[in-house]
Amino acid sequence: MKIAVAGLALESVSFLPVFTEKSDFDLAACRAGAMLDVLRSTETVGGGFLDVLETECAQIVPIFYVDCSAGGPATDEAFEAYRDELIKGIEDNLDGLSGVLLYLHGAMTTPGYLDPESEILEAVRSVIGPDMPLSVAFDLHGNLSLKTAQLCSSFCGFHYSPHTDMAETGRRAARLLVDQINGVVAPNITMKKLPIVLPSIFTATGIEPLADLVEHGLDQVQREAAVLDVSLFCGFAYADVPDIGLSVVVVTDGDAETGERVAQAYCDKINAAAENLNHQEQVVPHTEAFKIAKRLLGQSNKPVVLLEHADRFNDSTWLLKKAIEAQLTAEIMVPYLWDPESVKKCKASGTGSKVTLKLGGWTSDKAGGPVSVEAEILWAGHKTYIGSGPMRLGRPVDLGDAAVIRVGSVTVILTSISTTAIDEDCFLQFGYQLTDFDIVILRSKTHFRAVYEQKTRIIVVDTPDWGTADLSLLPYEHMPEAVRLSSL
Repeated sequence: MKIAVAGLALESVSFLPVFTEKSDFDLAACRAGAMLDVLRSTETVGGGFLDVLETECAQIVPIFYVDCSAGGPATDEAFEAYRDELIKGIEDNLDGLSGVLLYLHGAMTTPGYLDPESEILEAVRSVIGPDMPLSVAFDLHGNLSLKTAQLCSSFCGFHYSPHTDMAETGRRAARLLVDQINGVVAPNITMKKLPIVLPSIFTATGIEPLADLVEHGLDQVQREAAVLDVSLFCGFAYADVPDIGLSVVVVTDGDAETGERVAQAYCDKINAAAENLNHQEQVVPHTEAFKIAKRLLGQSNKPVVLLEHADRFNDSTWLLKKAIEAQLTAEIMVPYLWDPESVKKCKASGTGSKVTLKLGGWTSDKAGGPVSVEAEILWAGHKTYIGSGPMRLGRPVDLGDAAVIRVGSVTVILTSISTTAIDEDCFLQFGYQLTDFDIVILRSKTHFRAVYEQKTRIIVVDTPDWGTADLSLLPYEHMPEAVRLSSL
């Protein structure tokens, strides 16, 4: 059994003026044999692929694996370069090839491609033909087109956000592929789109009624003998594409009738709960955040997380400004503020020195603007580590050059590679503990909950940035009218 394996993932915010260049993809890429060494035994989709394929003693053809996480749209040139590299890798290994196994996000955009993932799948099909098994693992936040169901033999998505089941999703996709190649199953895909768009902050799958909806899908795999896999895709609200929004996917063993029945019943259940999926009452304006935090600090010893969820590039300064202006005695941590220029100045000045900086707010006029500070440099250097949190376990994390600075009672960790703090590594890797701080300003959407939900009190803070919870503020051009009417 000879299987070609690749991954190309980017969650694109269409409205960001900063593009994801080929050099950004290259920085995150691993190829050929090194790809297997990097992914093996990790909690990644690729790690899940390898778990199954190596157990099956498959001949693995590793092409490349690139997970750029979230950012601005990819450039056309970057997308085309990686698409073409994938196709060449498959063409060069076509002799004796049994199948293709891919990890794609489902919410990538470029200026010239509104559905890049389908472009990839079409290109793959043009090489392998209509019958070779092609299985894909997608992110829960994919905006999937119906064309996807026509091009794949099977596909599935993460069940949970935080994405604590990435490796398991890789195993699901790989098992569907292997079983099809071995003639054990004949996958049939039923996919349905729903005119519902949720801000990312409301796609945390531990919150009702979404938690119940996810469990409903899992139950169908247990209850229906013909059902091999069920996925609920929440979509990604900040990618402005015609296929934006929720999708239901049911994979059966050759039973289209059961697939249609299960998928329709699932859609009916989602539609019945739709009005309760949007939790605007849980979001507070940034102008009120520290007032609420101070009140909570007086009620217990747990740290308070101020979640600046609308920041899509890890450089928003709305809450940083408030933290400095408040001049609180509380210890405040701001981990992983992306600011390469400030990092350069810190490295040049050196540990122990004081420096004048303009922090963050560079990516757009919605990011809050730079904050002028006089800071003490506590540390500066290059920072890489192996992740220890539930979503990054075993994965190398590269912050690039980084610096730790102090402004009054506020500690800020600056990075030169945009990285979102989602676990306690942002403390542990710099010699701190979460409990050293009273207030922590995070920029995650849902992934932080896997660690912080039990250890802190969370205040979800809305700011005027591009990831706002109020989708009516965003300048959509490609959202279908039916989706607009039901979601905005």
